[in-house]
Amino acid sequence: MAEFTIRPYGDPVLRAVGEPVREFGAPLRTLGDAMLRAMKTAKGIGLAAPQVGLSLQLFVMDVHDEDFAPVLDGKERRPEDIMPMLLANATVSVPAGEPDTYTEGCLSFPGVTGDVERVERAIVRYRDADGAPHVLECAGLLARCVQHEHDHCQGVLFIDRMTRAHQLLTAAKVKKLKRATTAEMKAARKQA
Repeated sequence: MAEFTIRPYGDPVLRAVGEPVREFGAPLRTLGDAMLRAMKTAKGIGLAAPQVGLSLQLFVMDVHDEDFAPVLDGKERRPEDIMPMLLANATVSVPAGEPDTYTEGCLSFPGVTGDVERVERAIVRYRDADGAPHVLECAGLLARCVQHEHDHCQGVLFIDRMTRAHQLLTAAKVKKLKRATTAEMKAARKQA
C-alpha cells in the first residue's frame, strides 16, 4: 500500500463525518499498518482515517501511559500488550466528571497547540481489524487520545474544543495554515 501523507487543516475531508467501515480482515489490517507508519513517521500517538484523506470511522493509536492501566473486554491490560490498536466504527462514552485542561496538538495542525478541556475517562465500543467487537475502558492520556481521534471521525477538530483563549491565541496560525492548504489544493487541481 502506498505511503500516506497527513492532510493539513483546510482539506475538506477533515470536516466530513466518516462512513462506517464495512470491510474487515486483511485489507483493513493493511490499511491500519499504513496509517500506523504515517503516524509514527510524524511522531504522533494517534491518527484518524480522515487525516490521511479517507472518510472512514477508523483510527489507530499507540499510547503508553503507565499511570492508567486500560481495561479491554473486562480485563486490565498493560499498554504494551494491546498497543498499537486499530479501532473501527467506535462509539465513545465519556462518564460524568470534572474536566481537566491539557495542551493538545494535532498532526493536521503542525506547529499549533492549545488547551482543551476533557474528562480523562472514556468507554469505547469498537470493532478490530477482523470485525470482532470490543470494549475499552481507559483514562489519562489514552482517554484523551481516544476522544481526539474519535472527534476526527466525526468532523470535529481539536481547535473546536480549545478553550476560547487558545482559539484566539492560535487564530492567525490556523488561518495561515488553511490558506496555504487551500492554495496547494487549488494548484494541484490545475495540474491534474
